[in-house]
Amino acid sequence: MKNIKENIKKAAALALTAALSFGVVACAGEEAADEGNNGDLEVITVAASATPHAEILEQVKPILAEQGYDLQVTIFDDYVQPNNVVESREFDANYFQHIPYLDSFNEEQGTHLVNAGGIHYEPFGIYAGTKTSLDELAEGDVIAIPNDTTNEARALLLLQDNGYLTLADGVGLTATVNDIVDNPYGITFQELEAAQVSRVRDEVAFVVLNGNYALEAGLSVGSDALVTEAPDSDAAQTYVNIIAVYEGDENTDKIQALVNALQSQEIADYINNTYDGAVVPFN
Repeated sequence: MKNIKENIKKAAALALTAALSFGVVACAGEEAADEGNNGDLEVITVAASATPHAEILEQVKPILAEQGYDLQVTIFDDYVQPNNVVESREFDANYFQHIPYLDSFNEEQGTHLVNAGGIHYEPFGIYAGTKTSLDELAEGDVIAIPNDTTNEARALLLLQDNGYLTLADGVGLTATVNDIVDNPYGITFQELEAAQVSRVRDEVAFVVLNGNYALEAGLSVGSDALVTEAPDSDAAQTYVNIIAVYEGDENTDKIQALVNALQSQEIADYINNTYDGAVVPFN
């Protein structure tokens, strides 16, 4: 009988301990949920690259909070998972890519992602090499440009838009040096891997760089670029960085609120004041 009573006491103690433990876990879970959901605000989850995308999203948080939304941003360091987590509906949206990449990803992976709105682009620019002004461009001068298909086309289109060459009709964003039909300045092109272009500035007359490589080279896009892509250029329109969502979600209230906040004048001012022309609000 004594053993039975002791066993009953032990069982009761274990039951009480289990009940207390469960209560602690439940409370912790409720606490975490409250913290994660920021009270009664509706959550918007966005997967983003660190710079400039997540930085820009941080500026949007207070704007959306006033509208009843809790923007939660998760940084990814690759270009695959941000699309996968939106396709699986784990995240509401992502912000890291331009339209050609999105289209290519959908085609290759069978995903169903769409553009919910353009936010910014990162312009190409022409920078001084051994010459400091494009007015000095002369017969036989060498201009260094990226050699990959996308960036080479952007470089050539930028030169065409500013009157330094003419490309064959219709080549657009697939243009290469072989598509040049008029080269009035007799420019010679040095085609290099994009990251290498800035390193030959002391060897060529001019270089054509993407904004990120210009910054890495210590150049100010805003003040050092001799010319940059115009907001209404084919390249800017095509390579605008977008908010991507699962097909059908682009018209939901929270995605519309997110896009509208990112396209607001307040965020445009932040971009213009922060990135020295390397990131430009998309109109």
